Amino acid sequence: MKLTGSQIVAEVLLEHGVDVVFGYPGGTALNIYDELYKYSDRIRHVRTADEQGASYAADGYARATGKTGVMMSTSGPGATNLVTGLATAFMDSVPVVAITSNVPDSLIGKDSFQEISITNVTMSITKHNFFVNRIEDLADSLRDAFRIAQSGRKGPVLVDITKDVTAATIEYEKKEPLPLKAKPDVNEEQVRAAAQLINEAERPVIYAGGGVISSEAEILLQELAHKADIPVVHTLMACGVLSSDDPLNLGMIGMHGSIAANRAVDHADLVIALGARFSDRVALNPKKFARRAKILQVDVDRSEVDKNVMVDMAVIADDRSFLEALTPYVREAKHDEWHERVLNWETKHRYPEEGDADMHPSDIMRVISENCDPDAYFVTDVGQHQMWAAQYLNHRKARRFITSGGLGTMGYGYGAAIGTKIGRPDNQVIMITGDGSFNMDLNEVITACKEKLPIITVLVNNSVLGMVYQWQTIFYDKRYSTTLNDNGIDYVKVAEGFGAKGYKCTTPEEFEKAFNEAQKADGPVWIECIISSEERVLPMIPGGKSVDDMIIN
Repeated sequence: MKLTGSQIVAEVLLEHGVDVVFGYPGGTALNIYDELYKYSDRIRHVRTADEQGASYAADGYARATGKTGVMMSTSGPGATNLVTGLATAFMDSVPVVAITSNVPDSLIGKDSFQEISITNVTMSITKHNFFVNRIEDLADSLRDAFRIAQSGRKGPVLVDITKDVTAATIEYEKKEPLPLKAKPDVNEEQVRAAAQLINEAERPVIYAGGGVISSEAEILLQELAHKADIPVVHTLMACGVLSSDDPLNLGMIGMHGSIAANRAVDHADLVIALGARFSDRVALNPKKFARRAKILQVDVDRSEVDKNVMVDMAVIADDRSFLEALTPYVREAKHDEWHERVLNWETKHRYPEEGDADMHPSDIMRVISENCDPDAYFVTDVGQHQMWAAQYLNHRKARRFITSGGLGTMGYGYGAAIGTKIGRPDNQVIMITGDGSFNMDLNEVITACKEKLPIITVLVNNSVLGMVYQWQTIFYDKRYSTTLNDNGIDYVKVAEGFGAKGYKCTTPEEFEKAFNEAQKADGPVWIECIISSEERVLPMIPGGKSVDDMIIN
């Protein structure tokens, strides 16, 4: 049957099980949007406040569900508004597909109104992109985009379609989704060699990254850790890969990781890196990282091997396939002496208890953990609140902590929370933000109110750009250049003006009462929590330094 290019876009989305897209209409996209109107019984379109919000929503949807998130925009500024969201997804290996519409092919290269070569703009922040100016290429380009996004190391793909292609017609045949690129074969000899390293180790540590969650290998990781009695440290991207209350979970590693996690890796004789890339926020001084250990790295992306830290053994495989093959060869073991050392580090330098009447970050995260649904999703913006959430929240399961890691995208949270809630409508979604990040994208409450999404936003307000302010305090002799943020905003009134509910709290008791009230609401709620600007994220390893230079108090 003959279909227009716009109909083909809709049909290929249905081929891939897509039932929701996030976007914003515009001139060159009108044909596609006219078709989406006709497909509205099968494809839900969520119009966000702007295209950037749509990109974050598609990203949050993908992280929460494991499915491919889809974003749409018109040409020119609509397409460029997707750039930060695509870069966010690229850095954190999130599968999304962006569909943009460009000016007609006859106007390409003539500086036409709202013309831009978005494929050139996004070349370095996508796994692949397509420029489609022939209708014969449209269906297969879209199908290939979905295959690439989910194959191997997952990530964003962009398909830019000229407006004339969306109006042209061609014979269309429905097809099954293309098979994903084959996973690298797990080498039996390497598996046995890796098992021997683990069996002979006296002070082993598993260093888990986002690849464990991406490959759905968290249960296998837990089985290996408990069978061989191996402590586990995790990156920001892997919060929840092991429950916070699991005795083998030493917490987050890196610049603001726990004392036990960082010192365990520093004193280990074997570090098993699973789906982790030794970023500069983990291996701050690569030459001193895990300096006493042999390093076994397992990663689906060959380019990550020996990129930041030189390793002793590398296995190119996805974590799930590797762990399935490895665990039967690993012996049951006990490392009591090793655990006793690790435990001593943690108890000796335990975070200070706060007993005064003021509200502290740990109080906020404790109230959330104790009062939220057990299966809640936590979404954060970027900054001090993000680190406090990673440190103090009770992370029970994988995929429940949605945050921008590699790019560190301030303003990401609200859009991502919308995508998370739409992807997981039966789960509670709690968005944790700071006043700096929140001011960048609070306009997405328009979307939350319009869609009647009961997202609880916890705004940790310290009236400064907290993380930069902390660095200025420690390293710049308290020269607070443009980081003071006391702008007098009444967030309760702002929330009410948008149609949301707002609370303001100054004590843990007030916050707990407001949080429990917020859980009864049928729409978005903001809870502003006032804390001191002098609160810091600790421990802290300064950039370029090692665990020897850790700041504890």
